[in-house]
Amino acid sequence: MTQSWRSIAGGVTAPQGFQAAGITAGLKASGKPDLSLLLAPEGAVCAGTFTTSLVRAACVDLCSDRLAASGGVARAVLTNSGQANACTGDRGLIDSIRATQAVADRLGLSAEEVLICSTGVIGVPISMETLLQAIDPLAERLSSEGGPAAAQAILTTDLIDKQIALEADLGGQTVRIGGMAKGSGMIHPNMATMLGYLSCDAGVPAEVWQGMVSRAVQRSFNAITVDGDTSTNDTYLAFAAGAALDPADYVALEEGVTAVSQHLAKAIARDGEGATCLLEVQVEGAATEADALAIARTVCGSSLVKTAVHGRDPNWGRIVAAAGRAGVSFQPAAVALWLGEHQLMAAGQPLAFDRAAASAYMRDRAAGAYLSDDTVQIRLSVGDGPGSGLAWGCDLSDQYVRINADYTT
Repeated sequence: MTQSWRSIAGGVTAPQGFQAAGITAGLKASGKPDLSLLLAPEGAVCAGTFTTSLVRAACVDLCSDRLAASGGVARAVLTNSGQANACTGDRGLIDSIRATQAVADRLGLSAEEVLICSTGVIGVPISMETLLQAIDPLAERLSSEGGPAAAQAILTTDLIDKQIALEADLGGQTVRIGGMAKGSGMIHPNMATMLGYLSCDAGVPAEVWQGMVSRAVQRSFNAITVDGDTSTNDTYLAFAAGAALDPADYVALEEGVTAVSQHLAKAIARDGEGATCLLEVQVEGAATEADALAIARTVCGSSLVKTAVHGRDPNWGRIVAAAGRAGVSFQPAAVALWLGEHQLMAAGQPLAFDRAAASAYMRDRAAGAYLSDDTVQIRLSVGDGPGSGLAWGCDLSDQYVRINADYTT
């Protein structure tokens, strides 16, 4: 990034004026935190991106409809973990409306200013008596230091929480951006991620903010994959509220929004169910950025590539085969390929390389799970065009099958 964004503590409540809370309401049999609330300051605008699946939870439609009707104005979002409340018929919408009305009444807001996200098992409705009884204690916990608790309460099969906060000096004011997300399985978004939230204490017009967030999503959550499955509940909500920012600083602000979004997206891919390493694919030389992203995402999503990475097998043929079915035109004779520092192809031809060293490179990345050195990097050049893009995924292990084989039984 050209702008100096600094890492700070606090997660989604690091920006001024934002409050959050997370509690154990009893929605999950595990007894882990399962209900969160994020409250934005008065005057906040909200941008949203949502699943493109035809089978979507009622809470997704409620959020989308309310943001469209208000022109991007919202103050709060409630998240329940344990029940996806998807494919639950009319009850799904009724329960979502009841939950947001209860939050609105407790906080003195209009129901239209409150959004809701749900995550958990598809086909299971929210335990409404449990949720409604928890609204008061949840609201009482709202705090400017509640970001970490909220980040814990939105998790399902995640092994770790996912949060970040950055700050920078823009136009004479300190601007902070925070974020939290959840996701580990059913990750192959066509919009955003399982669930994600971003907060920012700069004032930006709603239409400008939506544009920034949409572009950031395309370069982050729409560039990750774990297992090729998309969710019925995918939602990313980004709130902005604060002193008006000079339009001259919009580019720098968007860099921060993108950085936060990419950090959260990579954290989801890194925490993929059964994964041992993060996979990063960089494509360059494509005709457009969209073409490069399509190729990178196809390689990341290939089961054969993912299993080879898990087996520490530098089987480069799987990589170029995946690139070739991405639906993007390029010249195979121009392809060059690297695995870490090991070059495997040049001008469309295979090169002699140290197979044992390339395998060791991948094995060493797995040994650094959840650390900065856990990334298996693949770089693919497909020509001399201006388009470049990054995508992230993870390896595919037998643990993924074990986690998902008996998920509801």
